[in-house]
Amino acid sequence: MSLDQFIYTKTILIDDAGWGDLILGVVIGALKLPDRRYMERRIPVTSFQSPNFENKAYLDDARRIGKEIVEAMQPDKQTCFKVCSGYILSGIRGFLEEQGFHVEKTVITGELQERVEKSFIEWCIEVGVPRDKLESNRRFYPILDWVADKIELRERLVKTGWKSWQNKWRQEAQKLHLQKIGQLQRTM
Repeated sequence: MSLDQFIYTKTILIDDAGWGDLILGVVIGALKLPDRRYMERRIPVTSFQSPNFENKAYLDDARRIGKEIVEAMQPDKQTCFKVCSGYILSGIRGFLEEQGFHVEKTVITGELQERVEKSFIEWCIEVGVPRDKLESNRRFYPILDWVADKIELRERLVKTGWKSWQNKWRQEAQKLHLQKIGQLQRTM
């Protein structure tokens, strides 16, 4: 090890959950080590709907959250930020670098990843998604099925700015909805 390498005595880890999920926005969490202080914020689904999605409003939201993390956790120059490599966190990484902090792009595992993922699941439950639809890491189709049950009410929870929603999944949800109505009518 050379003498010109700086050793950081404090670390703040930052991760996200929800980026690839059909509904809601994204949860961003930060964990300060060694004292294990934790905070999280949500980027609303509206940032993933037109015209906000096309304007990448979620990156502005991420920058705002980066500022809130700095204000709440009071890092100093001995703090290293280890930020997940996910695209949505590029706004936070950019903000932190502009502020002069040492930032490392990394893969987050363990406690922070689990806490942020749990928070996203709890958010889904808050809006009515049954827990059993969320038990697997492969929850896209169960959530699509849930949205399709009441598409006229639940589409407002969907990341409708996605081209795949506009070009494919919305039609699939409508088709599922009509199939369910047909099944109900046959049982009456």
